[in-house]
Amino acid sequence: MEIIYGTGNPGKIAFMEMCLMGLPVEIVGIHRAAEEKGIALEEVAETGATPLENARIKAEGYYQMFRRPVFSCDSGLYLWNHATGEPLPQEEQPGIHVRGRGPKRLSDEALLARCIGLVKKYGPVRARYKNAICLVWEEGVREESMEEDLWGEAFLLVDVPHPRRTPGLPLDSISIDLSTGKYYYDIENNSQDAAAGDNGFYRFFRQFLEKNTGKGSFVGEMR
Repeated sequence: MEIIYGTGNPGKIAFMEMCLMGLPVEIVGIHRAAEEKGIALEEVAETGATPLENARIKAEGYYQMFRRPVFSCDSGLYLWNHATGEPLPQEEQPGIHVRGRGPKRLSDEALLARCIGLVKKYGPVRARYKNAICLVWEEGVREESMEEDLWGEAFLLVDVPHPRRTPGLPLDSISIDLSTGKYYYDIENNSQDAAAGDNGFYRFFRQFLEKNTGKGSFVGEMR
């Protein structure tokens, strides 16, 4: 079954496809969905104060456009001084505004430069994503979560980028796994974003589909 993912970010679509591997779903990005329906894609303003509020706003907005099952995710990025354990000052916290506030959003390169600047200012920075998801299946049927199993593990931001880049996920190139001290890109079959709740997203969709599609248990064990 097709489910629209309320994003045009190819890196995020690929990540979610990886998370949901083994479930009977096909993820379709909003640009492809709009092209298939022959409609102009309208912007959905992210006016929420939390990742869950933004995920809900986007999912409901895109459902009204497509009238098909659609989900949206949103994240907040939170930072600490790794040496002292103290949170970075509030004005330095990306929070839900990872790419900045207002209509002019930071490009991949601008976001990378901003975070490298924070590392140069404070030293290695410990970071964690808090993720949320909202799925609108049909009118009156909605599921959402901001449970901690969707959040990413803590990781380090450094100021020397890895040569590998993934469009839409610029911070992967300066992200270090805390347990190994390696770039995520140097860990086989891994990336920074692969630490961000892949099991939680799988459980979210599996439990919803088993409850709402009448198909019973899916093949395979719960991850």
